Amino acid sequence: MYESYWQKKGDETTVVIPGWQFMSYFSDATRLCWFLEPEFAKQIVRLHNVVGNAVTENRHIVVGTGSTQLFQAALYALSPCAEAEPISVVSAAPYYSSYPLITDCLKSRLYKWAGDARSFSKNGPYIELVTSPNNPDGFARRSVVNGSEGILIHDLAYYWPQYTPISSPANYDLMLFTVSKSTGHAGMRIGWALVKDEDVARKMTKYIEINTIGVSKDSQVRAAKVLKVISDNSEGPNEGDSFFEFSYRVMAKRWKQLREAVQQSGLFSVSDFPPQLCMFLNRVFEPQPAFAWIKCEGDIEDCESFLRGKKILTRGGKHFGVNPNYVRISMLDRDKNYETFVRRLSTIRS
Repeated sequence: MYESYWQKKGDETTVVIPGWQFMSYFSDATRLCWFLEPEFAKQIVRLHNVVGNAVTENRHIVVGTGSTQLFQAALYALSPCAEAEPISVVSAAPYYSSYPLITDCLKSRLYKWAGDARSFSKNGPYIELVTSPNNPDGFARRSVVNGSEGILIHDLAYYWPQYTPISSPANYDLMLFTVSKSTGHAGMRIGWALVKDEDVARKMTKYIEINTIGVSKDSQVRAAKVLKVISDNSEGPNEGDSFFEFSYRVMAKRWKQLREAVQQSGLFSVSDFPPQLCMFLNRVFEPQPAFAWIKCEGDIEDCESFLRGKKILTRGGKHFGVNPNYVRISMLDRDKNYETFVRRLSTIRS
């Protein structure tokens, strides 16, 4: 979806890296996260301050190969080493479908997936993943487990103004962000964590050191350039053509098209969201998530299979810990593909 915007920007985000640059493992040996490029760290702080979506003061920045690696690093850093059994990891359903897969991939003795946070009642320490706005359903989330020994990880990949109103800066102990969802540059494989506790940040850094001996400098330099252009355009005289204005308009149009297609078909439903004031865009609007969480109504029990038969590829509810009459569909495809999708959806009849 974002390709057309960056194509119009031309050489503004072009980066030329001579063959002799960035050859060392180290970016700044004096930093806690020694493989974090200083310019990337600077642009992360600047963008958060421009948008107002996260507190950066008194936070350590840890860079990772996407938020997936940072999630693994956070589990490693937060898990107690002296426990007799692995710490439970939970998230309220519907949860991000990769959480169970990533958590249990290595069969770690430190942590294990324990399912839906709403039904979790085990005594003792646990880690709860709070994704807000949530993937797949787009709703704002808070922690749901009522326990005194819980440790929270806040995945804020979608807390950007094209997807949801920015009501206040997020202020949590450990917050995850990623370039793929904020700017569309998924191929860079870059994410970052804002971490309050120094020991946790140090352990996350150690995990990434052991796992990949740092993070690509080339990707960090390119990401820094992209974030700088976004901040410059958001603060400059042409802010009407800013990245977030463009993205907001596209998402608003796509959600309008989707709701019209759902209404025309009569076989599906999508959630309604309460409107809020966005402090960054200075307007009131309903959230317009990166994914549509669609329910098949009536006698359709397996929505994923039903839509596959109509040449629409989705991800079924069972992957997200809920009933298979729900599916998740990306709202971020290229214009041509998205228009084909809503046209096909609108013509489906019982």
